[in-house]
Amino acid sequence: MQVIDRIKAQGGKIISFESFTGGLIAPDTDPGNPWRYKFTWNPRNVILAGQGTAKYLQQRKYRYIPYQQLFNRISKITVEGYGEFEGYANRDSLKYLETYGLEGVSTMLRGTLRNKGFCSAWNVLVQLGCCDDTYLMEGIEALTHREFIDSFLGAHANFAVEEKLCASFGLSSDGEEMKRLRWSGLFTSDRIGIHQGTPAQILEHILSKKWKLNAGDKDFIVMWHRFVYEKDGQSKEIKAQLAVTGTDEINTAMAKTVGLPLGIAARLLLEGRITSRGVVIPVTSEFYEPILQALQGLGIQLKEVEV
Repeated sequence: MQVIDRIKAQGGKIISFESFTGGLIAPDTDPGNPWRYKFTWNPRNVILAGQGTAKYLQQRKYRYIPYQQLFNRISKITVEGYGEFEGYANRDSLKYLETYGLEGVSTMLRGTLRNKGFCSAWNVLVQLGCCDDTYLMEGIEALTHREFIDSFLGAHANFAVEEKLCASFGLSSDGEEMKRLRWSGLFTSDRIGIHQGTPAQILEHILSKKWKLNAGDKDFIVMWHRFVYEKDGQSKEIKAQLAVTGTDEINTAMAKTVGLPLGIAARLLLEGRITSRGVVIPVTSEFYEPILQALQGLGIQLKEVEV
């Protein structure tokens, strides 16, 4: 909102806004983890991410991505200094047009960032049905991890679970998708360890065994914005990016970037520097100017580049 308001104040007209953010793990955390990902916030929300249809605006056309296509429809996002990421659309970008005062723009897209290779492997679990949260599975007290995966595949007794999965999705047995699924423990003979659950709840429980932050692990937040606007007959572009690394598995980047703005706002309220009352979205300068300034003093700052 700070950038949007500044562009408008200078007489610019915003044409396009794209925004992608990801909660990942730091490069030096768990180097053998092929997903380059662990749970750094509510695991249930991660398992259910993207369910429902994603809606956004691109070059004045409304676009819709149903859940079963979401992880096939990814954007390549390059963040300076950190390389290339995969971005997939968040649920409903259109509702932010009014919130950000961007009615009339040609493109409005908000999305999630993951490291390269994540989406194709996660898509296997989506297509298999492991992220379904609409029904309880039967007899899971006795199920192992591999039997959980097998329950979604055809009953071909002469083929191993891995073989059936590869055949069903056209995967290579030594490909990147299978490498990630194996690392996650999905083909082990370990008992699941819970008494009831939906497929999504069971998958969350299995993945939590390998995907939880361990002692010494550090998470990593990366945020990327692109604003395209016209001013004085010229097309201009601003890119803004943020990268924050956690201190440890407790003092995470996720905790800092979510918690500190709230704590700063609470202090501003106590000091009488916020006059707004009621349920207020912090999209006005009364909020963003002092909060962003305080965050900068804590080492959290977006880096802007204008073209």
